[in-house]
Amino acid sequence: MHSVFLYHAIQAGMNIGIVNPALLDVYDNIPKDLLEHVEDVILDRRDDATERLLAFAENVVGTERENKVDLSWREKPLQERITHALVKGIDAFILEDIEKARQEAARPLEVIEGHLMTGMNVVGDLFGSGKMFLPQVVKSARVMKKAVAYLLPFIDSDKVGPRRQAGKVLLATVKGDVHDIGKNIVGVVLACNNYEIIDLGVMVSPEKIIETAKAENVDVIGLSGLITPSLDEMVHLAKEMQRQNFEVPLLIGGATTSKAHTAVKIDPQYSNAVVHVNDASRAVTVVGDLLKVNSRRKYMEDLKAEYDVFRENFGKRGKIKDYLSIEEARENKYKIDWNTSEIVVPQTTGIKIIEDFDIRNLEEFIDWTPFFRSWELHGKYPGILKDEVVGEQATALFGDAKALLKKIFDEKLLQAKAIYGLFPANSVNDDDIEIIYEGDTEEKRMTFRTLRQQLKKHQGKPNFALADYIAPKESGIQDHLGLFCVSTGFGTEELAKEFEKDHDEYNSIMIKALSDRLAEAFAEYLHKQIRTTEWGYAPQESLTNEELIKESYSGIRPAPGYPACPDHLEKLSIWEVLKVEENIGVKLTESLAMWPAASVSGYYFANPEARYFGVGKIKEDQVRDFAERKGISFEKAEKWLRPNIAD
Repeated sequence: MHSVFLYHAIQAGMNIGIVNPALLDVYDNIPKDLLEHVEDVILDRRDDATERLLAFAENVVGTERENKVDLSWREKPLQERITHALVKGIDAFILEDIEKARQEAARPLEVIEGHLMTGMNVVGDLFGSGKMFLPQVVKSARVMKKAVAYLLPFIDSDKVGPRRQAGKVLLATVKGDVHDIGKNIVGVVLACNNYEIIDLGVMVSPEKIIETAKAENVDVIGLSGLITPSLDEMVHLAKEMQRQNFEVPLLIGGATTSKAHTAVKIDPQYSNAVVHVNDASRAVTVVGDLLKVNSRRKYMEDLKAEYDVFRENFGKRGKIKDYLSIEEARENKYKIDWNTSEIVVPQTTGIKIIEDFDIRNLEEFIDWTPFFRSWELHGKYPGILKDEVVGEQATALFGDAKALLKKIFDEKLLQAKAIYGLFPANSVNDDDIEIIYEGDTEEKRMTFRTLRQQLKKHQGKPNFALADYIAPKESGIQDHLGLFCVSTGFGTEELAKEFEKDHDEYNSIMIKALSDRLAEAFAEYLHKQIRTTEWGYAPQESLTNEELIKESYSGIRPAPGYPACPDHLEKLSIWEVLKVEENIGVKLTESLAMWPAASVSGYYFANPEARYFGVGKIKEDQVRDFAERKGISFEKAEKWLRPNIAD
């Protein structure tokens, strides 16, 4: 099969072939004679390498061109078949083989502890040595779960003790947070390594985490979070675990988490082990080290010592930074010449709702690079498909993603909704933006509070705030601001649960990852419509998707919770103006995460001088100023802005 493909690929002068992912081999399993000929061509080891490969292909396959799935492995001994199915992620014959193994075993439990774990050990070894990648492991887990589910009724009727596990791990996305792709991947990988997983899902309160940890007598607790308020939830839980004298190691993971935050903010609150885990493959090693009877105490002591040193160095690093007062930062604001600046008035203002959007329109706007990153395949699309290390697996994953995407489109499995509005606006009091909008019975005003950079800059470099991009009220120039929320998450959770019922975590994770990509694509699509038609400040724009991903467009669409506007509280103002939940059903959790999770919200700034930036760290004087402007307590402002407050 491989030689047929190579023969015709070479004849056609192809640079890269698109192959059926199901037929891809683990590198070490390619026949040695074929491998030698192929490597001679790829590595340019011989002048006659191409001719030798063509001759080899002719000798092996002649003129046969049929696509045939190689089932020769079905003739191998039972254990080899089960191992092959697990390594390749093939579930077509697994129940047949498991039933045969059950009939030959003294007890059904022996099939799990023997046949299946033997195969999964091979998977673990290949994954650990870099010869398998995360998507393959998740497929292996799908086969494993289907086999275990088949055996469970026999184990229950056999009335034997429970299966021996390597340990029990509780996983949860913390209160107020709805993102769980990373958590689910970690759970699958740990389960593949014989850990029992108790997954509490998303938006889990600290009380439930602690109650479950006690009731289930877990060995490890893993916390996940994506939005910045989740960081405080993790600190709170660590404090509560300390108060209740827990001795269970605590794992920290998620997009906004970091070794720095874990070491500086969480570790000091808990006397037992706290460790930041930045990817699924590392989770296996970390949990294993935490639970090794003979060496875990030294491992925990080494972790504590490492974080002590990190905190000390981190503190020293922070002291060399110089900050301006908020008044000085405002004096050094970015200044636009409003007398000459191009101000484009939108064709229409007010709120518009999109309820039945054709989701097919989003495919060409998808940024695939973060999709691969969510599966721990690192590289930029489309180059990642040709990557020497992960290219083969990226291509297989991409094929599966495109197949599921087609199913989503053809069967209308997901629903996309959006709401947006363009409003008269002016900046006020240096750092605020006031808009005018139509209420139920009268004209209303809403003020959005922006944050300003306070880090001292080099001479001539300004301290930015988003308000700098809107004409000041005292200029007498009427400017505008846009607000939006898009979602492609309606239907995602239901589809994920259907896949999970069929023990198919691979597609459960896949549907969530695709929903996220579609939501970002919808935000990109709608922003383009705003620029070219609705607002029309860039009517002649003609950008490729690659240029859109590079943000080569005019204007910006920053989102609350992101670097230019890290304050999540402003979402409440967006929701009030647009009536987001009432109009399109996207809700805010108590930590102001959006639900469904595959949602994006933010602002539209049209000024051609507007650029993305990061607010970075701010000082207490700005926090107090922000609290006064917003009419909230200093304590509340400090809570929401804590990740951005300089020590």
